Amino acid sequence: MKKNLFGFGTSILIAAVLVFAADAPAPSIGKAIDMEVQIAESEVVPLAEAMPADKYDFAPSQGDFKGVRTFSQQVMHIAAINYLVSAAAIGEKNPSETGVNENGPTSIKGKDAVVKYLKDSYAYAHKATASLNAANAMDMVQSPFGSGKIVRMSTVSAVGWHSFDHYGQAVVYARMNGIIPPASRPR
Repeated sequence: MKKNLFGFGTSILIAAVLVFAADAPAPSIGKAIDMEVQIAESEVVPLAEAMPADKYDFAPSQGDFKGVRTFSQQVMHIAAINYLVSAAAIGEKNPSETGVNENGPTSIKGKDAVVKYLKDSYAYAHKATASLNAANAMDMVQSPFGSGKIVRMSTVSAVGWHSFDHYGQAVVYARMNGIIPPASRPR
């Protein structure tokens, strides 16, 4: 009886190891790029929400900062580019106005409206990543930045790296105003 019980227990243990040791299937191309979008969104949106409304027009003035974007313009620029590159990936007309200096529609004013525009841009980027698959990811599409062609997947992958480019600048603006970015706060 002990021998059978040992054999049964060993079989269960081996089966459990095999089940849990099996590699999870690789994510789809769209899902892999969407993870980058989610990471950017999880850092940028909370920072935009943390900055007080009365600081949205802040831009550094001490030093060589003439003509830099305000905090609001940084956030608007991130969102405007999210829309632009996502539309190119989907093959749709950009649903947003890119605006002067790619700062988005001038009609969007105030923290609440800017944060909504930002969140909506990430929702549109998620739509773009959902459209990517193994059959179309490497297709050449019209570049959102000129007359050339670009790989479909690389258009929407710009959401991640571009967001973090301007996130870094926005973090400095927040810290200059005594705001600790949510991602840097103790947990």
